[in-house]
Amino acid sequence: MADASLHQSLNQQQTLTPQMRRSLEILQSNSMELTQMIHQVLEINPVLEQIEDEWDADAETSEDDSADDLDEYRDLNETDDDYRERDIMQHGTNSYSADDEERRQFLYDSIVAPETLQQFLTQQVQQSITSDQIKQVVVALIGNLNERGFLDIPSHTLAERLSIKPALMDKALALLQSFDPPGIGATDLRESLLIQLRRLQKEDTLEYKICDLYLNELARRHIAQIARALGTTAERVTEAASRIAQLDPDPGGSFCPTSNPHITPDVIIKRNLEGEFEAELTNDYVPRLRISDFYKDLLAKTGSDKKTLEYIRENIRDGRSIISSIEQRQETIFRIAERIIARQEPFLLFGSAKLRPMTMAEIGDDLGMHATTISRAVSGKYVLTPHGIMEMRAFFATGYQTSSGAEFSNAAVRDAIQRLIQNENPAKPLSDDSLTKALNAEGIDIKRRTVAKYREQLHILPSHLRKR
Repeated sequence: MADASLHQSLNQQQTLTPQMRRSLEILQSNSMELTQMIHQVLEINPVLEQIEDEWDADAETSEDDSADDLDEYRDLNETDDDYRERDIMQHGTNSYSADDEERRQFLYDSIVAPETLQQFLTQQVQQSITSDQIKQVVVALIGNLNERGFLDIPSHTLAERLSIKPALMDKALALLQSFDPPGIGATDLRESLLIQLRRLQKEDTLEYKICDLYLNELARRHIAQIARALGTTAERVTEAASRIAQLDPDPGGSFCPTSNPHITPDVIIKRNLEGEFEAELTNDYVPRLRISDFYKDLLAKTGSDKKTLEYIRENIRDGRSIISSIEQRQETIFRIAERIIARQEPFLLFGSAKLRPMTMAEIGDDLGMHATTISRAVSGKYVLTPHGIMEMRAFFATGYQTSSGAEFSNAAVRDAIQRLIQNENPAKPLSDDSLTKALNAEGIDIKRRTVAKYREQLHILPSHLRKR
């Protein structure tokens, strides 16, 4: 039997305090997550209150600093060397009056969320089906449709899981497939196209036979092979293929996959009166917080209960930590936006074709921050640029350097590939080798396998499938 013994060891381990963990969570959160987080904090921490208008903001800046008991809590969150102090208000933070806030809220409330496919189909269920039993099965089928409007699992598998008789499931599926948009409720593209043709009463047509028997051959443009198999001419098959192309391969694609009607940008990049680009924090979604004067006055009273005082001190310390983390988050996003303007002015002027390679490590070196801090700061954040809303992370990409020394990002190279394919001869489409040679001729040193990867990312077919 082994003897029990005690051993001592000395090691160093870095741990994050709760304040540091929450600071990182606030930095990484997107606009919606931050708003929810702040509302939760307001419910939990009684000493925090939201600044409703600009007069409250003035009251906050003139806060009484005579309570020495609070001084020790002011800098608890300044533990990350990546953060630097700066007054956020001088970088475009807007103060809104009650009327401004009311008008903005009216605008937000007036936005109608796009209808989802599931909502559109459920409305048809309520209007056309009276049997509760059938209705429940159809609703279950709708819940298993993907964004294209196809069933993710076979109907018989769903029937087994829900303990539904196959006959009842078949009836419910037939009802679903009779709904709009045509082709909904199919298990694959072939079945969807056949449903659409049946709705058009074209069961006896050449296009129906092609979709039913030779859809894969049609995708590969084997026109002559299909013509021989069906005993017809290549011209007739080509005409039928044109009619098939008018069908919808994604019946559910026109519907919004989520209920989020818009994206709120964190930063707006625009020209100032001098014609220079500048960044401005929106801050519309960030409720402004302050420590309640009531609790600061209560803390200053010497006759208060000791436990009460300790409870107030703890919440004030926690509240100041949250306020500081939010300010640091906004400051970090703003400083990153400034560096984006400095490095990506060609993109701001001319568009994605001029997007330059840029890494998070480079921006981190410029700002005295670690690359992981930059990564957290840009996660889920959006920028409104002269060329539309972009995810902030999209500015960070590797790229290539031409023989003349010009730099191209991966996005710019993809744009170049798309441009070459758009201008190609449809009868003689460019192969990946031809695209590689064309890019090399422009000075972009790129390999064929990389071109093929970028072409697939653009959802462009190979040359033999693009031939017309």
